[in-house]
Amino acid sequence: MRHFDLAIIGSGSGNTLIDEKLDDLDIALLSEGVFGGTCLNVGCIPTKMFVLPADLAASPAEAARLGVDLEFRGADWPGIRDRIFGRIDPISAGGEDWRRQNANVTLYREHARFIGERTLDTGTGEQITADRIVIAAGSRATIPDIAGIDQVTVHTSDTVMRLASLPKSMIIIGGGFISAEFAHIFSAYGTQVTVVNRSGLLLRQEDRDISTRFTELMGKRVGLRLDSTPDRLEALPDGGVRAHFGGDTLDAEVLLVATGRVPNGDRLDLASTGVDLDDDGYVVVDDHQLTTAEGIFALGDVSSPYQLKHVANHEARVVKHNLLHPDSMISSDHRFVPHAVFSDPQVASVGLTEEQAVEQGAEFVTAVQEYGSVAYGWAMEDVDHVTKLLAEPRTGRLLGAHIMGPQASTLIQPLIQAMTFGLTAGEMAHGQYWIHPALPEVVENALLALPLD
Repeated sequence: MRHFDLAIIGSGSGNTLIDEKLDDLDIALLSEGVFGGTCLNVGCIPTKMFVLPADLAASPAEAARLGVDLEFRGADWPGIRDRIFGRIDPISAGGEDWRRQNANVTLYREHARFIGERTLDTGTGEQITADRIVIAAGSRATIPDIAGIDQVTVHTSDTVMRLASLPKSMIIIGGGFISAEFAHIFSAYGTQVTVVNRSGLLLRQEDRDISTRFTELMGKRVGLRLDSTPDRLEALPDGGVRAHFGGDTLDAEVLLVATGRVPNGDRLDLASTGVDLDDDGYVVVDDHQLTTAEGIFALGDVSSPYQLKHVANHEARVVKHNLLHPDSMISSDHRFVPHAVFSDPQVASVGLTEEQAVEQGAEFVTAVQEYGSVAYGWAMEDVDHVTKLLAEPRTGRLLGAHIMGPQASTLIQPLIQAMTFGLTAGEMAHGQYWIHPALPEVVENALLALPLD
């Protein structure tokens, strides 16, 4: 049985741990499936590469409001798809080739699982042990329990971006960020999209004001079946799908399931090595990213309910430091974790929603600022988009920020910085210049509008 100094399960953020600082370690990297992890291959990066041309495809309607006559003549789906994966696939393959060339790294490309204390079956017929192990095995798409779903072709975010052709119609089951982004992408390209969601709001984890307004706006672009779940799915002779809702039916060429992702910890036989899972299936870790088993760390989607690449990268930096400096470990900082939804409209949030603030009994005030209330918003003739802030009335400390509209993922960054470094709303609003008439003035005005003591 071969022994390693370090074993890493997962080739996404786990792979980023390996650099010249670990050259003196004998490392096993275990990764089944596509090399490079979710973000590179089926998540953040390719989806945003589809979003940008979708934004352009959707622009004629916006341009018409401003007196510009643009025409959308169609999307070259194979061209868009091949351009995107023509860049991504070589990066994935090149990353794997590079790792194979590393003298101190042994790559195992089958499904690995624990069979004892810091002991792994590599899936290749070889068993290994390691002094320390990092679990970075990621997550996978969930498939809901709907009658007939095993009889139809089901696409998830893992597969839908590689469709052979642009479908004329699509049913998307789910109302979270994956659904929101693909509803924008495919509807902009010309697909007739219907979103089926079991709750009455899309993006229901967002602040209620944001999710309510987002649902209204998305409902102008795609069909919505809210508070609804198919009773049964049926395969059609042409390869499409029919969704049954009581006495009603809905047909489409393609079915996309976007009901979330679950961590892969349940596939690793973790009990055999003393690593605990919580009730939701996430690997239990402490502030140092250490699991309940000695010498075993975990990071990313397998242990983090945020399921965000920037969180995984942060945790990887913490694990890297703690591997190198076991006597002076540092902690992960999950106080102010932001996220963005790259749909149309774009949504970005950090901190508490108003509903969470009420639930926690926090003392807070709010301010809502419309994009159209500032000069650049006037230029945009904007009537739909908004910034909402929450703050403590006595201290001015920001508790939450929620932006829906163009450039939301960029506009929110100074608010993340303010929350992270303890700037009050007043200090942030008055302590710097705000370029006029740039769109960030909507953030400035929201800060000034907070009714602070």
